[in-house]
Amino acid sequence: MVKHNKSPFFRAFSLWACLHGLAIAASFSVSVTANAVETWSLEQRTPYNAKLQQVESLSYRPLSVAKQPWRLCALVPHLKDAYWIGIDYGLVTRAQTLGVALELFEAGSYYGKAKQLEQLEHCMKSDFDAILLGTVDPELLKHYQGQISKPMLALVNRLDSPLVSTRIGVNWYQMGWHAGDYIHRTTAKQPGKTNTEQAKTDKPVQLALLLGPEKLGGSTWVEQGIMAALKGSSVTISSNRHADNNRDLYRDQLHHLLKDHRPDYILGSAVAIEAAIGALAQQDTAQGIALVSSYLSPATLRGLYRHRVAFSSDDQVVLQGKLAIDVVVRELEGAAPFGDIGPRIKVLTPDNIQMKQLTDSLAPADFYPIYRVEAPKATPQP
Repeated sequence: MVKHNKSPFFRAFSLWACLHGLAIAASFSVSVTANAVETWSLEQRTPYNAKLQQVESLSYRPLSVAKQPWRLCALVPHLKDAYWIGIDYGLVTRAQTLGVALELFEAGSYYGKAKQLEQLEHCMKSDFDAILLGTVDPELLKHYQGQISKPMLALVNRLDSPLVSTRIGVNWYQMGWHAGDYIHRTTAKQPGKTNTEQAKTDKPVQLALLLGPEKLGGSTWVEQGIMAALKGSSVTISSNRHADNNRDLYRDQLHHLLKDHRPDYILGSAVAIEAAIGALAQQDTAQGIALVSSYLSPATLRGLYRHRVAFSSDDQVVLQGKLAIDVVVRELEGAAPFGDIGPRIKVLTPDNIQMKQLTDSLAPADFYPIYRVEAPKATPQP
């Protein structure tokens, strides 16, 4: 049994299902057949919870079933965009596969710290075996007045606490670095030209940043990764703006940005780039601005296919959700903490997209957020 919510906003996700006539994920079922020989290509990162990490490739074999119908609580910042909807899809499908119960709560936005603390208290006091915490604030637990009495794992976002030693996600510094590196490479010195010749043809390259909520989620490390990748390039940051992941807010930001100046690149969250695709289409003077997304969404994927988006990082959010359920069940059943673990980051351009490789990157087009999965009831013995 699942409980889900539908709203007109989520109908937009059907758009990516018909790219170039491809019918992708035409139907959704939360019942997924487990494949005993399936393996997931992951990365193990050390040191734990650090900005700069060493990476070791890992071939991970997921569980086929849980030993008992564990009850899991998942807390997320919101379900307003494709990123967290993809996480939800991964959580739900894996919970169904393993036969565990799941209940998900959203704080409403990255500014919903008080609400998430209330939800955390509810999960601590209710009949849950473990908590997956997609925090709105890395220091959330410093503000929690109750006792941490249940196993807790960090989901996607960094969580600074000595009580948490497993995080499922990717390194957001690297997410930003990949996006910045793309811009660095595309603006680099042309082969065969001397420095003097290059200087005569070079013009200042302006980059405008439209990242997520300031100092919340992964935006801080994303920005630092971008800056590190651009070091030594001819790129200058002409504008740096932050907003909650709301398309209307980004439209306002873009209006003021384009009124002020015309950058060569706009790099932002997927929600910001979605807004930019529409805004630039309505302005003849904005032609030639390259759009770079720090993570993937159905709209940015469509933009890549139509050559309206130049680049996107992809951290395989569906696989992150699946892995989170698998790892928390393993730890409940006696496994040691997994440290920093998650998928490898893919880099997407209009020239390298392969749809069959994106099944772990986005939820199916007709998936709507699901907040509850019930564990199957035991069959009475004769």
